[in-house]
Amino acid sequence: MIKPIDLDRAYRLLNIGATTLVSAAHEGDADIMAAAWATALDLTPCKATVVIDKSHYTRKLIEKSGFFALMIPTAAIAPIVMNLGTVSKNDNPRKLEECGTCLVTLPEYDMPLLEGCAAWIVFRVVPELHNQEAYDLFIGEAVAAFADDRVFVNGRWNFEEAPDDLRTLHYVAGGHFYTIGDALEVPASA
Repeated sequence: MIKPIDLDRAYRLLNIGATTLVSAAHEGDADIMAAAWATALDLTPCKATVVIDKSHYTRKLIEKSGFFALMIPTAAIAPIVMNLGTVSKNDNPRKLEECGTCLVTLPEYDMPLLEGCAAWIVFRVVPELHNQEAYDLFIGEAVAAFADDRVFVNGRWNFEEAPDDLRTLHYVAGGHFYTIGDALEVPASA
């Protein structure tokens, strides 16, 4: 079940280095793309950065709306993730439908969120025009965060008790992914 996450803990959703999807919408137009370069930037308030080239359709929607979402996909939707990462809405206006996406929307935000992810975070763009133009780097401040409570419990990831298809994806190249592995507890030294 999808549960809201305290924004003070939202950075933890990004700390596992999983493949991320970026979505945005503006006036009924929506897109989702894969992004390898997304990471947590600050804890409180939770901020993140994502690099989105000027050629991407999603970027245009982010620039118009001032919002984007980062999503952490699972092994269960790996084929959809691959399709979203290889098909451009610039070339195929029916990209979302043809990639097999099932979307969830939040009434507070005009944002497409992909069903089957482990986590979803909605960000308001922190305008840094030099970074956006020179480096394609967007900074966002979290305004809402959600996670699947089968894998994110009490503010922490817990994959040990979840089915394998809920493990997060980690992209290598050429359609090759890894899923997150087993836990390893290491006691802190005194």
